Amino acid sequence: MDALLIVDMQAGLLQGDPKHDLQRVIDRINRLTAMVRGRSGRVVWIQHCGGAGSGFEPKSPGWALLPALDRRDDDIVVQKTLNDAFAGTDLQAMLEKIAPDRVLVAGWATDFCVDTTVRSAVSHHHHVVVVGDGHTVSDRPHLDAPGVIRHHNWVWGHLITTRSVRVASAAELLAEV
Repeated sequence: MDALLIVDMQAGLLQGDPKHDLQRVIDRINRLTAMVRGRSGRVVWIQHCGGAGSGFEPKSPGWALLPALDRRDDDIVVQKTLNDAFAGTDLQAMLEKIAPDRVLVAGWATDFCVDTTVRSAVSHHHHVVVVGDGHTVSDRPHLDAPGVIRHHNWVWGHLITTRSVRVASAAELLAEV
């Protein structure tokens, strides 16, 4: 059974520079949520809570999960205040209770909250699968968004861990029996 962590896919990410391949990332995430639910897995929405006046201030328009995402009432929502979805939250306790075989990770932003959450999941000894085409980011001053994504997918695929970590496309995961 899988647990799918979807990091920070909130309305506030629509502000600022465009996010690479966003509509297709949303579509892939929706297809993966259906797959995980269909296999009795759990979908976990990670929701960033920013400070007063930020684009992610709780209850502000930017704080809401993107309406195009297929969120269900029985999904889990974990609210965080740092890049790491495990830091200062009950995410690890929830995952211990669920006891997934794998933790899949997707979301926004590749080089901040997704990266930190992937590394923390590895540090918490989970079998981690990063959805290689299921995360997004804007261009950075020193590297375009596709370059940021390629770089992080490569790094994640080479992390040293006592469990396993791999990068797989949404199509690969959806094709698994």
